[in-house]
Amino acid sequence: MLVIRQPAGQGARISIWILVAEFGGTAVLVAAVVGSGIMATALTPDLGLALLINAVATTAALGVLIWACAPLSGAHFNPAVTLVAVLTRQMRVKVAVLYVVVQIAGALAGVALAQAMFDRSWWEPASQLRVGWDLWLGEVVATGGLIVVIGLLVRRGQGSLAAVLVPLWIGSAYFVTSSTSFANPAVTIGRSLSDSFAGIAPASVPAFIAAQLLGAILGAALLFSTDPSRRRSRPQS
Repeated sequence: MLVIRQPAGQGARISIWILVAEFGGTAVLVAAVVGSGIMATALTPDLGLALLINAVATTAALGVLIWACAPLSGAHFNPAVTLVAVLTRQMRVKVAVLYVVVQIAGALAGVALAQAMFDRSWWEPASQLRVGWDLWLGEVVATGGLIVVIGLLVRRGQGSLAAVLVPLWIGSAYFVTSSTSFANPAVTIGRSLSDSFAGIAPASVPAFIAAQLLGAILGAALLFSTDPSRRRSRPQS
């Protein structure tokens, strides 16, 4: 979920292992989100405690995945992050398209894995509607905040902290935002195919993704407008 360095395959060809890292990382992330949600509701009827279990498991898995995959692919796992990489000219459009394709494919594989582990149908449309301007605003904040955290890590050359700070943001946003911080279009698509605690009805997905992409663009705009190097490069009047 970060853009610490350009992937090694940004020349004429892209290494298959970069795509494998994005596919596998997204798959395991979605499996963690969905699987921990199913387990949480099996363990307790307390929704607050279930959300805490879901958040802890998700952020722990995310930290490990970033640590493992960042040297290969940059550990995006998220089309919103990949979009910002394109907008900031850190990634070519053709490479970004491949990233998004394997991220979505990974999300579909991850939800199937989680469902299978709990003896459920691999894919089942979720029934939980998540609709309303308050939830959409929550997604704008969660995704925009994620982009700002990543951007500051890149700007300050502190990529080694990403495996800690990115999960911390996502974990806190679980409880700070009304939407419980999906903040990822691929994960949102995956979660729409699990009728469980982590699910989101397919009808709610387009608005959530639109809010996430808006948040990503606003986060990138905030980073651009506050870039110290941009201020230093302005001609003196």
